[in-house]
Amino acid sequence: MLSKIINQGIAIASCLLLSTSIMAQQHPSLVMTKKGVEKIRENLGKVPLFDNSLSNVKEEVDQAIADGIVVPIPKDMAGGYSHEVHKKNYLLMQKAGLLYQILNDDSYALYVKNMLLQYAKMYPKLPLHPQERSYARGKLFWQALNDANWLVYTSQAYDCVYDYLTKKERATIEKNLFKPYADFLSIGSPQFFNRVHNHSTWGNVAVGMIGLVMDDAVLLDRALNGLKEDNLPAGMKDNDGGLIKKEGQKTGFLANVDEPFSPDGYYTEGPYYQRYAMYPFLVFAAALQNSKPEIKIFEYKNAVLLKSIYALLNLTNSEGEFFPLNDGQKGMSYYSRELVSAVAIGYTYGGRDPELLSIAKKQNRVELDENGLEVALAVQQNLAEPLVKKSLNLSDGPDGKQGGVAILRSRLNDDESTVVLKYAAQGLSHGHYDKLSFSYYNNADEVIQDYGLARFVNIEQKNGGGYLKENGSWAKQSIAHNTVIQNETSHFNGDFDIGSLNHSDKYLFDVSDPNFQVVSAIENNAYPGTSLHRTMALIQDESYERPVLLDIMQIKSEQQNQYDFPYYYFGQIMSANFKYEKSKALMPLGDKNGYQHLWKEASGVATQDNSKVSWLNKGTFYSLTAALSAGDEIIFARLGANDPNFNLRNDPGIIFRKKAAQNATFVNALETHGSYNTVSEFTSNAYSSIIKLEKVRDDANYIAVKIHNKDNSILLFIMDVKDSSSSKTHQITIDGENYQWTGCVFHKKIK
Repeated sequence: MLSKIINQGIAIASCLLLSTSIMAQQHPSLVMTKKGVEKIRENLGKVPLFDNSLSNVKEEVDQAIADGIVVPIPKDMAGGYSHEVHKKNYLLMQKAGLLYQILNDDSYALYVKNMLLQYAKMYPKLPLHPQERSYARGKLFWQALNDANWLVYTSQAYDCVYDYLTKKERATIEKNLFKPYADFLSIGSPQFFNRVHNHSTWGNVAVGMIGLVMDDAVLLDRALNGLKEDNLPAGMKDNDGGLIKKEGQKTGFLANVDEPFSPDGYYTEGPYYQRYAMYPFLVFAAALQNSKPEIKIFEYKNAVLLKSIYALLNLTNSEGEFFPLNDGQKGMSYYSRELVSAVAIGYTYGGRDPELLSIAKKQNRVELDENGLEVALAVQQNLAEPLVKKSLNLSDGPDGKQGGVAILRSRLNDDESTVVLKYAAQGLSHGHYDKLSFSYYNNADEVIQDYGLARFVNIEQKNGGGYLKENGSWAKQSIAHNTVIQNETSHFNGDFDIGSLNHSDKYLFDVSDPNFQVVSAIENNAYPGTSLHRTMALIQDESYERPVLLDIMQIKSEQQNQYDFPYYYFGQIMSANFKYEKSKALMPLGDKNGYQHLWKEASGVATQDNSKVSWLNKGTFYSLTAALSAGDEIIFARLGANDPNFNLRNDPGIIFRKKAAQNATFVNALETHGSYNTVSEFTSNAYSSIIKLEKVRDDANYIAVKIHNKDNSILLFIMDVKDSSSSKTHQITIDGENYQWTGCVFHKKIK
């Protein structure tokens, strides 16, 4: 369906040059329109999904009206009283405005009017918020970002009650509230507004939405194209290290579509912030499509906003939770209100794809606008088809040439194994120093985890709901991720500017065989003089109960280094086939770059070809087999050192360490197997099936690995590490056997 939009052709540049005036808008005309209102009223009581959503919202708003309006003087951080009341107010106003249009009940419009008049009375006297911790303080909230949230939602409420208000009331509200509010967010906060970042997207959209309602061409142009003149020094940074404006860089809403999104719809900050930014991106796009269709915003950049919905839905585990890449809070999912809106807008403006309806059915609620009605009607007509998430590679960067994120998925019966390999760009201020890192899922359970962010969003007791200092000292550091760390120093030495100049590169992505899927990527800049090449193969074979993950990390350097290769798992260690010694007194593993937060619980030394560790988590066994060299160290670590306020989870990890190595290769295989039932106390297939993991060739041209199973079968994997061409022919000899093939990768089962 999406291809219909893309293939229409794009010739819209001239439409983006706004004239000095905007044709007078009818109201409502943003996400809700007069035509939509009529259709909703015609279908009331006939569409269960919409009617139930309406009933729930009506109950919420009716209770708020009964409780009365409270507009407190701002003083608190996120999670505090004043913050939460102002946040609740803008959500309630938006809902009340929709209820007024749908039910034609003046009580809802009166509620919005009275609240707006209270804000209009208070706003002219407001100084900057008393909390001084943001690079761009707001007035209602501690940061301008939340002020922008307020205006994005409230502009929709104003649009809905616009004709209910008298001309004098509108003049008062616009003069004392909306116009100065929009000016404050833009010309009053250029360090916030003139950026390429999710913050500025909210700011741009806030100004643009209220500009549309007020028929203000100046505000709309400012929103789309950024400030025409600003005195912000080029290269100035915010307090998170995020670049505000590069010299010559465009700003405004269109720049925030151009720059962070790849052609595949991947958002460089990662899925957590893509989810957050999807609401302003898409509601403004819908508003522009309704009020200024000549802009053809849904065709802009080859329909990237519509593509982004699919990219985001695919960046989830089997329960719809987003992979916590970069700064990402675990548990956030496509059940969030932003994705309820995104799915409906994507369905309406993206060709009415029935696969999106399956997500809407799971969400079990819709927005109270015409997009929500269209989804509810289609669900009622049983038009939904399953959205099948497949293996895919999502490019990063505005041109798709700044690395990416690869997802390998293997399904067997009702079970799904998922590999997420991140070889993307820095990700702006929310990026982590984690080149070639990965995470692994068994259905929705994390097997090998990415930590995500160190923050308790909107929990006031934890730093006012803001980022914790451990986000920088731990979560962003390379040792917090499942990738190689050289000399206990983070990638790019933890320098944001250097990291922002570099990205990893795709070497191979081959999922043509669903039973043998391979992804490979290279990083040449994380450490000067060192090249990292990671290859992962997700293998489904009858000799194994579940897929086997083969993980190969090749390191080539100009000098000798120490290499650490961590795997962060969940569960209880069952066994290890090597001797290790528990630490009698816990000591941190290091003193900086995240190492200061890891307790060294135990360690051992590899004395044979293979070192194996097995653990149990949520009734499933996992076994990690490592083809280490004699003398390599194996460290059992646990997070929590130097954490006086208990801000970090006490997660365990296994670290494979090679000392004084110049060129090195880590070869590991991870099995998912067996089960343990705590009720029946019955155990099945609790032991690893791999009896030997063997690196049989490792040179400048090829890497070859054999996985020996206890049933005497062998899985052979060979890859050309210099040329990923699919047409190149190969002929090599391994263990006396000749192998010939065409393409980069060869695999075979030997019995």
